[in-house]
Amino acid sequence: MAIDLQQVSAVDVEPGELPKTMAAWVIREERFGEPKDAFQIEEIDVPEPGAFEVIVRVMAAGVNYNNVWAARGVPVNVIADRQRQGEPYDFHIGGSDASGIVWAVGDGVDSVAVGDHVVVHHGYWDPADPQAAPGRDPMLGASARIWGYNTNFGSFAQFALAQAHQLLPKAAQLTWAQAAAPTLVGTTAYRMLHGWAGHTVERNDVVLVWGGAGGVGGQAIQLAREAGALPVAVVSDAAKGAYCEKLGAVGWIDRGDFDHWGQPPHWTDAAGQKQWSASARAFGKAIWDAVGAKRNPRIVIEHPGEDTIPTSCFVCDAGGMVVICAGTTGYSAAVDLRHHWVKQKRLQGSHGTNDSQAIAYNELVRAGRIDPCLGEVRSFAEVGAAHQDMNEGKLAPGNTVVLVGAATADDGVTG
Repeated sequence: MAIDLQQVSAVDVEPGELPKTMAAWVIREERFGEPKDAFQIEEIDVPEPGAFEVIVRVMAAGVNYNNVWAARGVPVNVIADRQRQGEPYDFHIGGSDASGIVWAVGDGVDSVAVGDHVVVHHGYWDPADPQAAPGRDPMLGASARIWGYNTNFGSFAQFALAQAHQLLPKAAQLTWAQAAAPTLVGTTAYRMLHGWAGHTVERNDVVLVWGGAGGVGGQAIQLAREAGALPVAVVSDAAKGAYCEKLGAVGWIDRGDFDHWGQPPHWTDAAGQKQWSASARAFGKAIWDAVGAKRNPRIVIEHPGEDTIPTSCFVCDAGGMVVICAGTTGYSAAVDLRHHWVKQKRLQGSHGTNDSQAIAYNELVRAGRIDPCLGEVRSFAEVGAAHQDMNEGKLAPGNTVVLVGAATADDGVTG
């Protein structure tokens, strides 16, 4: 059956009722590769919500790099991975950010009701996981997943399936597009800055933020600013630097001014080490210049990975932390352990969000303290193209969103 993309913003059922099928952007194993080819529009059966699950009528969906990975099938074939765990579906509907309307609820759901306007956070786990018990962190459990990446039926469809605990109240002052933009990156940044005891962000901390004009970066800058810290952004040009300053960065560094990226020469290569260290020290001085004092970052917000980890660990302050949530330039990163152990630094992985972190972040958004950093707004027809542009670094600064149920980018403000 051909799908009329002009009709995606309308559905022929009332809240509380579900249609049999829906339009969805689908990835299948035989199409793994470039996102523009991997994503195809299909008509898919609408899932039924199980116990403690909810169906959300998606109004807008955020675009994140995780579904560039899903389209490629690397570093994880998410379809095969779920099938090994017993899931029957041979396709993937991605999308880890959503704003929308609660359309149907499963048994045991009492935290939201049909008709509620919500956003969806991306932390997902088995409620029976021992790590999900009160006082523990479910994102450290064996069942922890990223919704819309490790799970199916994400937000690139007319209807999405989520666990009830993932749903948070939508900020009334935001449009559907604005509300869909920041939750994954914002809650990720919140966990990075507030989730690791001994290295939670504090007033006057210097915080180095890689990719400051991107999704995680723009949220991390604002969250550091809200904590009274001094965020310094790393960007690729002056326009992005100015953008970061508007968000609260005290200064910025153009990474194009340096050439020591990637794995440094082996420690037995004295000449190579000297050359690499000179450039890394110059980068460290650029941080001092941005702050206006000889102060190294107590926290480094990392996500490029392979190209930047050696530098991050080098410039991090003694007793400080490099906290990483991704590896967009690769996963095989080198650390000079001499600096690491002597200066007693911490290299901390950070993944997803738990409920308390997501709620705390969302309250800042609802209070108007955090800008969602809405970048480009695309039509539902452009899901594949938007991921292709993200893959090629062609998107505007901020967070890209596709409209699904919302007819225009201005829809959704209620207060």
